Amino acid sequence: MRPLALGILFFCFGQVSAEQLCDTSAFPLSAPTERFEDNNDGTVTDIASRLMWMRCSIGQTWSQGQCAGDASRHTRTSADAQAESLNQGGTQFYNDWRVPTLRELASITERQCTNPRINLEIFPGTPSGRYWTASPVVGPEAASHAYSIGFGTEGVARSSTEEEHYVRLVRFDQ
Repeated sequence: MRPLALGILFFCFGQVSAEQLCDTSAFPLSAPTERFEDNNDGTVTDIASRLMWMRCSIGQTWSQGQCAGDASRHTRTSADAQAESLNQGGTQFYNDWRVPTLRELASITERQCTNPRINLEIFPGTPSGRYWTASPVVGPEAASHAYSIGFGTEGVARSSTEEEHYVRLVRFDQ
């Protein structure tokens, strides 16, 4: 497709999406479906870590085996507020949902796939953009920056807490 045609598509539809690609020719999947237990309520439990994950990003709702709607972006402070609001409302059966640490969120990154780098069977509708972690950066930027993970090609980055990124919540499965 020529650049002008791509520009017109982007202008008309807001984004051009591509299909997820996974390459297991050199290495096996890092977050295979078998590693997750479906709780049949819009959550999954990672059998390896015993972490329970929301299958949908904040802004989406679990409906008929899919994440419906668009994931919403939030500042780092707003990400915590979203978790707190969900915990107070009790709509997801538990009151201890939180933003994951860098290590926790990295554990569900599917390193053998791109666009997005996550298991779409387990986490359907996940955008390729950046997601907040609860891990602050070390040093003079600690108060104003936290780590984020991009499920596109970006990987880990330091992000200003005022930037808006996607949010996926986690809790310990007792």
